Amino acid sequence: MIGLPGDRPIYPYMNPTDIRLGFRRLSKLIYQHGGRPYDGAYYVFLNRPKTHVKIMFWDGDGMAIFYKYLAKGTFILPPGEGEKVCLDRRQLTLFLEGVTPLKIKPRFLRK
Repeated sequence: MIGLPGDRPIYPYMNPTDIRLGFRRLSKLIYQHGGRPYDGAYYVFLNRPKTHVKIMFWDGDGMAIFYKYLAKGTFILPPGEGEKVCLDRRQLTLFLEGVTPLKIKPRFLRK
């Protein structure tokens, strides 16, 4: 798998999304939910059956979309608290690898 650049905030969009949407309509969804598409954060979108994921982000000179389709199984987002959930890099990696995030807890927090 090609890695996503940098250590940035990761915001999953918790509602199902029409995965056919492009840059402009996904940007509109981000704005409607209080985000800013050009802030460098990753914005994660899932379709209703949770078999396709799009991650949109600003890479410094343009918008980029990472798109993944699962032939078997579904993507599972970590449970959210509130409307705006922020994932860390490890949670995103586990999510893209298909690992169920409910049972994974860190032993300690790094400062």
